[in-house]
Amino acid sequence: MSNEVFGLVSLAALFGIIFIGFPIAFTLGAVALGAGFIAFGPMVFDLAVLQTFSVMKDTVLASIPFFLFMGFLLEQSGLMERMFTGIQQLLAGLRGSLYLAVLITATIFAAATGIVGSAVTLLGVMAGPAMIKSGYDTKMSAGAIAAGGTLGILIPPSVMLIVMGPVVGIPATDLFAAAVIPGLLLSTIFTVWCLVRCWLNPALGPALPPEMRATSMLAVVKDLVIGVVPVIVVIVATLGVILMGIATPTDAGAVGCAAVFVLTLLSRRMTLAKIRRSAYQTLEVSSMILMLVTASNLFGAVFSRLGSAEYLAGLLTSLALPPTLMLIVILGLIFVLGWPLEWVPIVLIVVPIVLPIVQAAGIDMIWFCTLVAMTLQTAWLSPPVALSAYFLKGVVPQWELKDIYAGMSQFMILQLIGVALLMMFPKMATWLPTLN
Repeated sequence: MSNEVFGLVSLAALFGIIFIGFPIAFTLGAVALGAGFIAFGPMVFDLAVLQTFSVMKDTVLASIPFFLFMGFLLEQSGLMERMFTGIQQLLAGLRGSLYLAVLITATIFAAATGIVGSAVTLLGVMAGPAMIKSGYDTKMSAGAIAAGGTLGILIPPSVMLIVMGPVVGIPATDLFAAAVIPGLLLSTIFTVWCLVRCWLNPALGPALPPEMRATSMLAVVKDLVIGVVPVIVVIVATLGVILMGIATPTDAGAVGCAAVFVLTLLSRRMTLAKIRRSAYQTLEVSSMILMLVTASNLFGAVFSRLGSAEYLAGLLTSLALPPTLMLIVILGLIFVLGWPLEWVPIVLIVVPIVLPIVQAAGIDMIWFCTLVAMTLQTAWLSPPVALSAYFLKGVVPQWELKDIYAGMSQFMILQLIGVALLMMFPKMATWLPTLN
Protein backbone atom coordinates (compact mmCIF):
# COMPACT_ATOMS: atom_id res chain seq x y z
CA MET A 1 0.00 0.00 0.00
CA SER A 2 1.39 3.41 -0.95
CA ASN A 3 1.79 6.17 1.63
CA GLU A 4 -0.94 8.23 -0.04
CA VAL A 5 -3.51 5.43 0.18
CA PHE A 6 -2.38 4.58 3.72
CA GLY A 7 -3.10 8.18 4.72
CA LEU A 8 -6.64 7.92 3.33
CA VAL A 9 -7.15 4.66 5.22
CA SER A 10 -6.03 6.36 8.44
CA LEU A 11 -8.46 9.22 7.72
CA ALA A 12 -11.33 6.73 7.25
CA ALA A 13 -10.30 4.97 10.47
CA LEU A 14 -10.26 8.31 12.27
CA PHE A 15 -13.83 9.19 11.25
CA GLY A 16 -14.99 5.65 12.01
CA ILE A 17 -13.62 5.77 15.55
CA ILE A 18 -15.07 9.25 16.13
CA PHE A 19 -18.50 8.11 14.93
CA ILE A 20 -18.38 5.26 17.44
CA GLY A 21 -18.10 7.84 20.19
CA PHE A 22 -14.46 7.99 21.26
CA PRO A 23 -13.14 11.41 22.40
CA ILE A 24 -12.03 13.39 19.36
CA ALA A 25 -8.77 14.80 20.75
CA PHE A 26 -7.45 11.45 21.98
CA THR A 27 -8.58 9.73 18.79
CA LEU A 28 -6.77 12.30 16.65
CA GLY A 29 -3.58 11.94 18.66
CA ALA A 30 -3.67 8.15 18.77
CA VAL A 31 -4.38 7.69 15.04
CA ALA A 32 -1.74 10.29 14.12
CA LEU A 33 0.93 8.68 16.29
CA GLY A 34 -0.02 5.17 15.16
CA ALA A 35 -0.09 5.95 11.46
CA GLY A 36 3.00 8.12 11.74
CA PHE A 37 4.99 5.44 13.57
CA ILE A 38 4.09 2.83 10.93
CA ALA A 39 5.07 5.20 8.10
CA PHE A 40 8.00 7.15 9.57
CA GLY A 41 9.13 5.28 12.67
CA PRO A 42 10.22 7.14 15.87
CA MET A 43 10.50 10.40 13.91
CA VAL A 44 6.77 10.90 14.47
CA PHE A 45 7.43 11.72 18.14
CA ASP A 46 9.77 14.56 17.12
CA LEU A 47 7.02 15.76 14.81
CA ALA A 48 4.54 15.67 17.72
CA VAL A 49 6.82 17.87 19.83
CA LEU A 50 7.28 20.39 17.01
CA GLN A 51 3.54 20.61 16.32
CA THR A 52 2.75 21.03 20.02
CA PHE A 53 5.22 23.89 20.39
CA SER A 54 3.89 25.57 17.23
CA VAL A 55 0.41 25.67 18.81
CA MET A 56 1.79 26.92 22.13
CA LYS A 57 3.52 29.82 20.39
CA ASP A 58 0.41 30.95 18.48
CA THR A 59 -0.63 34.14 20.31
CA VAL A 60 -3.96 34.38 18.46
CA LEU A 61 -5.20 31.23 20.18
CA ALA A 62 -4.57 32.92 23.53
CA SER A 63 -7.63 35.09 22.85
CA ILE A 64 -9.95 32.07 23.19
CA PRO A 65 -9.99 32.00 27.03
CA PHE A 66 -10.64 35.75 27.20
CA PHE A 67 -13.72 35.69 24.98
CA LEU A 68 -15.02 32.54 26.65
CA PHE A 69 -14.62 34.12 30.09
CA MET A 70 -16.52 37.21 28.88
CA GLY A 71 -19.41 35.02 27.80
CA PHE A 72 -19.51 32.92 30.95
CA LEU A 73 -19.36 36.03 33.16
CA LEU A 74 -22.31 37.57 31.31
CA GLU A 75 -24.20 34.30 31.62
CA GLN A 76 -23.57 33.91 35.36
CA SER A 77 -24.10 37.57 36.26
CA GLY A 78 -27.69 37.72 35.01
CA LEU A 79 -26.99 40.77 32.81
CA MET A 80 -28.19 38.97 29.66
CA GLU A 81 -31.38 37.93 31.44
CA ARG A 82 -31.88 41.56 32.42
CA MET A 83 -31.44 42.56 28.79
CA PHE A 84 -33.95 39.99 27.58
CA THR A 85 -36.55 41.08 30.12
CA GLY A 86 -36.08 44.75 29.22
CA ILE A 87 -36.44 44.15 25.47
CA GLN A 88 -39.44 41.91 26.10
CA GLN A 89 -41.20 44.64 28.08
CA LEU A 90 -40.32 47.38 25.57
CA LEU A 91 -41.96 45.36 22.80
CA ALA A 92 -44.79 43.93 24.91
CA GLY A 93 -47.56 45.21 22.63
CA LEU A 94 -46.02 43.78 19.45
CA ARG A 95 -46.99 40.42 17.99
CA GLY A 96 -44.04 38.05 18.19
CA SER A 97 -42.27 40.31 20.70
CA LEU A 98 -40.67 37.35 22.46
CA TYR A 99 -39.19 36.08 19.20
CA LEU A 100 -37.74 39.53 18.60
CA ALA A 101 -36.40 39.71 22.16
CA VAL A 102 -34.77 36.29 21.79
CA LEU A 103 -33.06 37.14 18.49
CA ILE A 104 -31.84 40.59 19.60
CA THR A 105 -30.47 39.13 22.85
CA ALA A 106 -28.91 36.22 20.94
CA THR A 107 -27.18 38.57 18.51
CA ILE A 108 -25.71 40.65 21.32
CA PHE A 109 -24.69 37.55 23.30
CA ALA A 110 -23.04 36.14 20.17
CA ALA A 111 -20.82 39.23 20.13
CA ALA A 112 -19.66 38.35 23.65
CA THR A 113 -18.96 34.66 23.28
CA GLY A 114 -18.24 32.26 20.44
CA ILE A 115 -19.84 29.17 21.96
CA VAL A 116 -23.22 27.78 20.96
CA GLY A 117 -24.16 25.47 23.83
CA SER A 118 -24.07 28.22 26.45
CA ALA A 119 -26.14 30.60 24.28
CA VAL A 120 -28.87 28.06 23.49
CA THR A 121 -29.07 27.00 27.13
CA LEU A 122 -29.24 30.57 28.42
CA LEU A 123 -31.88 31.62 25.88
CA GLY A 124 -33.92 28.52 26.67
CA VAL A 125 -33.87 29.25 30.40
CA MET A 126 -34.79 32.92 29.87
CA ALA A 127 -37.36 32.66 27.09
CA GLY A 128 -38.80 29.14 27.27
CA PRO A 129 -41.11 29.61 30.30
CA ALA A 130 -42.26 33.06 29.09
CA MET A 131 -43.10 31.67 25.63
CA ILE A 132 -45.06 28.79 27.13
CA LYS A 133 -46.97 31.12 29.47
CA SER A 134 -47.74 33.55 26.62
CA GLY A 135 -49.14 30.79 24.40
CA TYR A 136 -46.43 31.02 21.74
CA ASP A 137 -46.13 28.34 19.08
CA THR A 138 -43.77 25.60 20.34
CA LYS A 139 -42.10 24.95 16.98
CA MET A 140 -41.43 28.60 16.20
CA SER A 141 -40.23 29.22 19.75
CA ALA A 142 -37.80 26.31 19.71
CA GLY A 143 -36.55 27.27 16.25
CA ALA A 144 -35.96 30.91 17.19
CA ILE A 145 -34.03 30.00 20.34
CA ALA A 146 -31.90 27.34 18.63
CA ALA A 147 -31.20 29.48 15.55
CA GLY A 148 -30.41 32.55 17.63
CA GLY A 149 -28.06 30.52 19.80
CA THR A 150 -26.06 29.32 16.81
CA LEU A 151 -25.19 32.90 15.77
CA GLY A 152 -22.20 32.68 18.13
CA ILE A 153 -20.44 30.42 15.62
CA LEU A 154 -20.42 33.20 13.01
CA ILE A 155 -20.67 36.62 14.64
CA PRO A 156 -17.29 37.85 15.98
CA PRO A 157 -15.55 37.12 18.26
CA SER A 158 -16.29 33.59 17.04
CA VAL A 159 -14.02 30.97 18.61
CA MET A 160 -14.37 28.92 15.44
CA LEU A 161 -12.99 31.77 13.31
CA ILE A 162 -10.09 32.23 15.74
CA VAL A 163 -9.22 28.55 15.32
CA MET A 164 -9.78 28.63 11.55
CA GLY A 165 -7.45 31.58 10.97
CA PRO A 166 -4.12 29.75 11.48
CA VAL A 167 -5.47 26.71 9.61
CA VAL A 168 -6.07 28.66 6.40
CA GLY A 169 -3.31 31.22 6.94
CA ILE A 170 -5.61 34.25 7.20
CA PRO A 171 -5.54 36.74 10.13
CA ALA A 172 -8.44 36.29 12.51
CA THR A 173 -9.14 40.02 12.19
CA ASP A 174 -9.96 39.57 8.49
CA LEU A 175 -12.24 36.62 9.23
CA PHE A 176 -13.97 38.66 11.95
CA ALA A 177 -14.58 41.52 9.53
CA ALA A 178 -15.86 39.13 6.86
CA ALA A 179 -18.37 37.53 9.23
CA VAL A 180 -20.04 40.73 10.48
CA ILE A 181 -22.43 41.35 7.56
CA PRO A 182 -23.38 37.66 7.01
CA GLY A 183 -24.01 37.27 10.75
CA LEU A 184 -26.27 40.31 10.90
CA LEU A 185 -27.94 39.15 7.66
CA LEU A 186 -28.92 35.84 9.26
CA SER A 187 -30.18 37.59 12.39
CA THR A 188 -32.29 39.90 10.21
CA ILE A 189 -33.68 37.00 8.13
CA PHE A 190 -34.72 35.17 11.32
CA THR A 191 -36.37 38.30 12.74
CA VAL A 192 -38.27 39.16 9.57
CA TRP A 193 -39.47 35.56 9.23
CA CYS A 194 -40.86 35.53 12.79
CA LEU A 195 -42.53 38.94 12.55
CA VAL A 196 -44.09 38.28 9.15
CA ARG A 197 -45.48 34.91 10.25
CA CYS A 198 -46.90 36.46 13.44
CA TRP A 199 -48.46 39.27 11.40
CA LEU A 200 -50.11 36.70 9.11
CA ASN A 201 -51.06 34.38 11.97
CA PRO A 202 -51.28 36.17 15.36
CA ALA A 203 -51.77 32.84 17.17
CA LEU A 204 -48.09 31.99 16.56
CA GLY A 205 -46.92 34.87 18.77
CA PRO A 206 -49.60 36.95 20.45
CA ALA A 207 -48.77 40.20 22.23
CA LEU A 208 -47.91 39.81 25.90
CA PRO A 209 -51.02 39.66 28.10
CA PRO A 210 -51.54 42.73 30.33
CA GLU A 211 -50.69 40.82 33.51
CA MET A 212 -47.18 40.05 32.15
CA ARG A 213 -46.39 43.63 31.18
CA ALA A 214 -44.38 46.09 33.25
CA THR A 215 -46.37 48.66 35.23
CA SER A 216 -43.90 51.45 34.45
CA MET A 217 -42.22 51.71 31.05
CA LEU A 218 -39.89 54.37 32.45
CA ALA A 219 -38.48 51.85 34.91
CA VAL A 220 -37.90 49.38 32.07
CA VAL A 221 -35.99 51.95 30.01
CA LYS A 222 -33.95 52.98 33.05
CA ASP A 223 -33.09 49.35 33.79
CA LEU A 224 -31.95 48.84 30.19
CA VAL A 225 -29.84 52.01 30.12
CA ILE A 226 -28.11 51.40 33.44
CA GLY A 227 -27.69 47.65 33.32
CA VAL A 228 -27.32 46.78 29.65
CA VAL A 229 -25.95 49.72 27.66
CA PRO A 230 -22.51 49.56 29.37
CA VAL A 231 -22.19 45.90 28.41
CA ILE A 232 -23.07 46.65 24.79
CA VAL A 233 -20.58 49.53 24.74
CA VAL A 234 -17.81 47.21 26.00
CA ILE A 235 -18.62 44.53 23.42
CA VAL A 236 -18.82 47.03 20.54
CA ALA A 237 -15.58 48.71 21.65
CA THR A 238 -13.80 45.36 21.91
CA LEU A 239 -14.87 44.28 18.43
CA GLY A 240 -14.32 47.77 17.05
CA VAL A 241 -10.63 47.93 17.97
CA ILE A 242 -10.16 44.47 16.46
CA LEU A 243 -11.92 45.27 13.19
CA MET A 244 -10.12 48.61 12.83
CA GLY A 245 -6.76 46.94 13.33
CA ILE A 246 -5.96 48.95 16.47
CA ALA A 247 -5.43 45.86 18.62
CA THR A 248 -5.00 42.13 18.11
CA PRO A 249 -7.84 39.78 19.14
CA THR A 250 -5.77 38.67 22.13
CA ASP A 251 -5.11 42.19 23.41
CA ALA A 252 -8.67 43.37 22.79
CA GLY A 253 -10.06 40.19 24.33
CA ALA A 254 -8.02 40.73 27.50
CA VAL A 255 -9.18 44.34 27.87
CA GLY A 256 -12.80 43.45 27.08
CA CYS A 257 -12.69 40.57 29.53
CA ALA A 258 -11.42 42.85 32.30
CA ALA A 259 -14.09 45.48 31.52
CA VAL A 260 -16.92 42.91 31.57
CA PHE A 261 -15.55 41.53 34.84
CA VAL A 262 -15.77 45.00 36.41
CA LEU A 263 -19.30 45.53 35.05
CA THR A 264 -20.51 42.21 36.43
CA LEU A 265 -19.12 43.14 39.85
CA LEU A 266 -20.85 46.53 39.70
CA SER A 267 -24.15 44.81 38.87
CA ARG A 268 -24.04 43.34 42.41
CA ARG A 269 -25.39 40.05 41.10
CA MET A 270 -22.03 38.32 40.90
CA THR A 271 -20.83 36.06 43.72
CA LEU A 272 -17.53 34.34 44.35
CA ALA A 273 -19.13 31.00 43.52
CA LYS A 274 -20.31 32.31 40.14
CA ILE A 275 -16.88 33.74 39.35
CA ARG A 276 -15.31 30.41 40.26
CA ARG A 277 -17.82 28.59 38.05
CA SER A 278 -17.11 30.93 35.12
CA ALA A 279 -13.36 30.43 35.52
CA TYR A 280 -13.76 26.66 35.68
CA GLN A 281 -15.97 26.56 32.57
CA THR A 282 -13.46 28.76 30.73
CA LEU A 283 -10.58 26.48 31.71
CA GLU A 284 -12.53 23.38 30.69
CA VAL A 285 -13.64 24.62 27.26
CA SER A 286 -10.32 26.34 26.46
CA SER A 287 -8.34 23.22 27.34
CA MET A 288 -10.63 21.09 25.17
CA ILE A 289 -10.28 23.39 22.16
CA LEU A 290 -6.51 23.82 22.46
CA MET A 291 -6.00 20.09 22.94
CA LEU A 292 -8.04 19.46 19.81
CA VAL A 293 -6.00 22.02 17.88
CA THR A 294 -2.74 20.37 18.97
CA ALA A 295 -3.90 16.84 18.13
CA SER A 296 -5.36 17.89 14.78
CA ASN A 297 -2.14 19.72 13.87
CA LEU A 298 -0.23 16.50 14.46
CA PHE A 299 -2.69 14.48 12.39
CA GLY A 300 -2.59 17.08 9.62
CA ALA A 301 1.21 17.03 9.60
CA VAL A 302 1.29 13.22 9.32
CA PHE A 303 -1.45 13.22 6.68
CA SER A 304 0.39 15.85 4.66
CA ARG A 305 3.77 14.08 4.88
CA LEU A 306 2.17 10.88 3.64
CA GLY A 307 1.16 12.83 0.52
CA SER A 308 -2.52 12.00 0.99
CA ALA A 309 -3.69 15.62 0.93
CA GLU A 310 -2.05 16.28 -2.44
CA TYR A 311 -3.29 12.93 -3.75
CA LEU A 312 -6.89 13.67 -2.77
CA ALA A 313 -6.68 17.22 -4.10
CA GLY A 314 -5.34 15.89 -7.38
CA LEU A 315 -8.25 13.45 -7.70
CA LEU A 316 -10.84 16.16 -7.15
CA THR A 317 -9.05 18.65 -9.39
CA SER A 318 -8.89 16.06 -12.18
CA LEU A 319 -12.69 16.10 -12.30
CA ALA A 320 -12.32 19.53 -13.94
CA LEU A 321 -15.46 20.90 -12.33
CA PRO A 322 -16.20 24.64 -12.66
CA PRO A 323 -15.09 26.58 -9.55
CA THR A 324 -18.67 27.33 -8.45
CA LEU A 325 -19.73 23.69 -8.75
CA MET A 326 -16.57 22.59 -6.94
CA LEU A 327 -17.39 25.03 -4.14
CA ILE A 328 -20.95 23.69 -3.88
CA VAL A 329 -19.63 20.11 -3.67
CA ILE A 330 -17.19 21.06 -0.88
CA LEU A 331 -19.84 22.97 1.08
CA GLY A 332 -22.26 20.07 0.62
CA LEU A 333 -19.65 17.69 2.06
CA ILE A 334 -19.07 20.00 5.04
CA PHE A 335 -22.83 20.35 5.58
CA VAL A 336 -23.33 16.57 5.67
CA LEU A 337 -20.31 16.02 7.94
CA GLY A 338 -21.68 18.70 10.25
CA TRP A 339 -24.63 16.48 11.14
CA PRO A 340 -22.67 13.84 13.11
CA LEU A 341 -19.55 15.91 13.85
CA GLU A 342 -18.86 19.16 15.70
CA TRP A 343 -17.13 22.06 13.98
CA VAL A 344 -13.71 21.31 15.50
CA PRO A 345 -12.77 18.18 13.49
CA ILE A 346 -14.25 19.68 10.31
CA VAL A 347 -12.26 22.91 10.60
CA LEU A 348 -9.08 21.17 11.68
CA ILE A 349 -9.21 18.08 9.44
CA VAL A 350 -11.54 18.58 6.46
CA VAL A 351 -10.75 22.24 5.68
CA PRO A 352 -6.96 21.67 5.37
CA ILE A 353 -7.64 18.75 3.01
CA VAL A 354 -9.83 20.78 0.64
CA LEU A 355 -7.70 23.93 0.96
CA PRO A 356 -5.41 23.13 -2.02
CA ILE A 357 -8.49 22.49 -4.18
CA VAL A 358 -10.02 25.84 -3.23
CA GLN A 359 -6.76 27.66 -3.90
CA ALA A 360 -6.28 25.90 -7.25
CA ALA A 361 -9.81 26.93 -8.28
CA GLY A 362 -8.94 30.59 -7.57
CA ILE A 363 -11.69 30.98 -4.96
CA ASP A 364 -11.27 33.90 -2.55
CA MET A 365 -10.15 32.42 0.77
CA ILE A 366 -11.94 34.92 3.02
CA TRP A 367 -15.20 34.31 1.15
CA PHE A 368 -14.65 30.55 1.36
CA CYS A 369 -13.99 30.62 5.12
CA THR A 370 -17.15 32.66 5.72
CA LEU A 371 -19.17 30.21 3.64
CA VAL A 372 -17.73 27.33 5.66
CA ALA A 373 -18.66 29.08 8.91
CA MET A 374 -22.25 29.69 7.73
CA THR A 375 -22.55 26.10 6.52
CA LEU A 376 -21.33 24.70 9.83
CA GLN A 377 -23.79 26.96 11.64
CA THR A 378 -26.53 25.42 9.50
CA ALA A 379 -25.39 21.94 10.54
CA TRP A 380 -26.14 22.78 14.19
CA LEU A 381 -29.85 22.81 13.26
CA SER A 382 -29.82 19.66 11.12
CA PRO A 383 -31.72 16.66 12.53
CA PRO A 384 -31.21 14.00 13.73
CA VAL A 385 -27.97 14.90 15.57
CA ALA A 386 -28.39 18.72 15.95
CA LEU A 387 -26.79 19.31 19.34
CA SER A 388 -28.80 22.51 19.78
CA ALA A 389 -31.94 20.39 20.13
CA TYR A 390 -30.52 18.49 23.10
CA PHE A 391 -29.29 21.67 24.81
CA LEU A 392 -32.78 23.14 24.44
CA LYS A 393 -34.62 19.98 25.50
CA GLY A 394 -32.50 19.88 28.65
CA VAL A 395 -33.68 23.31 29.86
CA VAL A 396 -37.24 23.24 28.48
CA PRO A 397 -38.32 19.60 29.05
CA GLN A 398 -41.99 20.48 28.35
CA TRP A 399 -41.24 20.73 24.63
CA GLU A 400 -41.28 17.50 22.63
CA LEU A 401 -38.11 16.71 20.70
CA LYS A 402 -40.09 16.27 17.47
CA ASP A 403 -41.49 19.81 17.84
CA ILE A 404 -38.00 21.18 18.51
CA TYR A 405 -36.73 19.43 15.37
CA ALA A 406 -39.66 20.75 13.32
CA GLY A 407 -38.99 24.30 14.48
CA MET A 408 -35.25 24.05 13.85
CA SER A 409 -35.80 22.70 10.33
CA GLN A 410 -37.57 25.85 9.13
CA PHE A 411 -34.72 28.01 10.44
CA MET A 412 -32.21 25.66 8.84
CA ILE A 413 -33.86 26.41 5.51
CA LEU A 414 -33.52 30.15 6.27
CA GLN A 415 -29.81 29.62 6.95
CA LEU A 416 -29.40 27.80 3.64
CA ILE A 417 -31.00 30.83 1.98
CA GLY A 418 -28.38 32.95 3.76
CA VAL A 419 -25.60 30.71 2.39
CA ALA A 420 -27.08 31.02 -1.11
CA LEU A 421 -27.20 34.82 -0.80
CA LEU A 422 -23.56 34.90 0.29
CA MET A 423 -22.62 32.73 -2.68
CA MET A 424 -24.41 35.11 -5.04
CA PHE A 425 -22.99 38.25 -3.40
CA PRO A 426 -19.41 37.55 -2.22
CA LYS A 427 -18.90 41.24 -1.42
CA MET A 428 -20.91 40.72 1.77
CA ALA A 429 -17.87 38.86 3.11
CA THR A 430 -15.01 40.49 1.23
CA TRP A 431 -15.90 44.20 1.51
CA LEU A 432 -15.24 44.91 5.21
CA PRO A 433 -11.78 43.22 5.29
CA THR A 434 -10.61 45.55 2.52
CA LEU A 435 -11.26 48.56 4.75
CA ASN A 436 -8.63 47.52 7.33
